[in-house]
Amino acid sequence: MSKIFGDLKFLQSKYRSYLQKLSNRRIDSSKIIDLATARASAKFVSQTGLQIAFLINREGKIQHLALGTKKRVYLPDLGRFRLGQWRLRRLRLVVFAHKDVAKEIPRDLITDLEKLRLDCLAFISVKDEKVDRIKLASLDTDEIKELNSVDEIDFSFFIDEVEQYFKEKTPKSYDIKKDSAVLVGVYNTTADKAKVSMDELIELSRTAGLQIVDSVIQRRKLDHKSVLGAGKLEDLVLNCLDLGADLLVFDHELSPSQLRRITEMTELRILDRSMLILDIFAQRAKSKEGKIQVELAQLKYSLPRLSDKESGLSRLTGGIGGRGPGETKLEIGRRRARDRISDLEKKIEKISMQRSIRRERRQSRGVPVISIVGYTNAGKSTLLNMITKGEVLAEAKLFATVDPSSRRMRFPNDKEVVFVDTVGFIRDLPKELLAAFKATLEEVREADLLIHLVDVSEDDFRRKIEIVENTLKDLDLGDKQSILVFNKVDLLSNIEVRSLLNKTNALAISAENRVGLAELISTLQKKLLDIKKLRDPGRFTEL
Repeated sequence: MSKIFGDLKFLQSKYRSYLQKLSNRRIDSSKIIDLATARASAKFVSQTGLQIAFLINREGKIQHLALGTKKRVYLPDLGRFRLGQWRLRRLRLVVFAHKDVAKEIPRDLITDLEKLRLDCLAFISVKDEKVDRIKLASLDTDEIKELNSVDEIDFSFFIDEVEQYFKEKTPKSYDIKKDSAVLVGVYNTTADKAKVSMDELIELSRTAGLQIVDSVIQRRKLDHKSVLGAGKLEDLVLNCLDLGADLLVFDHELSPSQLRRITEMTELRILDRSMLILDIFAQRAKSKEGKIQVELAQLKYSLPRLSDKESGLSRLTGGIGGRGPGETKLEIGRRRARDRISDLEKKIEKISMQRSIRRERRQSRGVPVISIVGYTNAGKSTLLNMITKGEVLAEAKLFATVDPSSRRMRFPNDKEVVFVDTVGFIRDLPKELLAAFKATLEEVREADLLIHLVDVSEDDFRRKIEIVENTLKDLDLGDKQSILVFNKVDLLSNIEVRSLLNKTNALAISAENRVGLAELISTLQKKLLDIKKLRDPGRFTEL
């Protein structure tokens, strides 16, 4: 039954055989569907109450027969179709449904017609084992035609007219836009907090290069099976098709079971927040070390989420190594992923050793290290450039820095110090990413002092301070000596700046405008001297 798509488990064997015979029929190419097949289909629908759909090519061969439920029929995945604007798929869709359930063409089928660029859609309602009504829709007109019989029109002549219309009129494109996304957030919190979370997801999506066509916020308890409930998810998928989106992005980390269930309910590509962040890191990583770390994080995140539907990680290993009789593609994909993870972990360990050697050399020369940490897009790279006169890439985008940079400078008393620009933190940073960037984060661990940089111009900067502090605690860095520095104070009034400084033991700067940098450098020099007094005096020279 390779042609038959749908859940046949609960169908009686006689009806399964009936469908198999229907799927093997040959349709006259001059007809939308022949009268005998229409009568046989009407009989099946009347007796079972279930909808069925035929996808028939121009030669009259039934490519797929889809078995639906009483209320809806889902089509199989037909793959992407990116030919010229006027080209049709050369498949027509014929759907049979009981009259009591559907008298008009359902919206989701019209959407399928448009997005899949089918030749036409014939919706046939059935009553008492007979064809009752026939409605015909096509892409050359918004009008729904009503036919008296399946023999009423010559399909060959009809489809020639439709294609001629597309050649002459240059209508709107029915191509699905590449990487156009609908964003989804389900929050059991206040409206303000939900908006803040969605705004961050929007910024992440833009950084990743997605075209955002819509965003959906639902305030409710997270559904443990499908995040936002099966009914709402179905409506969301239809809305995606209407908008031309081919991607759903969830502002949550989807469990393997949630990802599997959502994927089963739609042919759209699915991303969660962690996948999106990992993708941004993959785009941003330029060094060999960064690429290794990102690939390791992606593999560790993907491995438990591999399913039969997405069992192809062979591209990561060049397609070699698929040995073992009896192994499925899924098992091969998982084994290759595990082998690749093991290989990358060895490379990360080697990188860690190399970094350790460099740190020991620095320490032997008594050169202190200051790491700049903070929420992503707080201005860390800009600060590094201004202090050290460096040229590290600094952009107003999330995760502009993936490959950490270190720069040397001399304090006014001519003592040398190394500044390290680190990866920005963010809410719910994937733990796989933190694990993969272990070698990089060791630079933070071995630093003598941290600068916790905060973009104080943002409304939720206090929440971001807390997120960074919690992330440092998770990395066992909560006790590390640090200085809180408020950046972008030029965007606030003097009264607001004074009020903030009165409430916190922080410094105020504008890295971009070099405001407050002299005071910051002086404070850093004094702080390092205080740290020196608490440690072995021989570790580094007088500052």
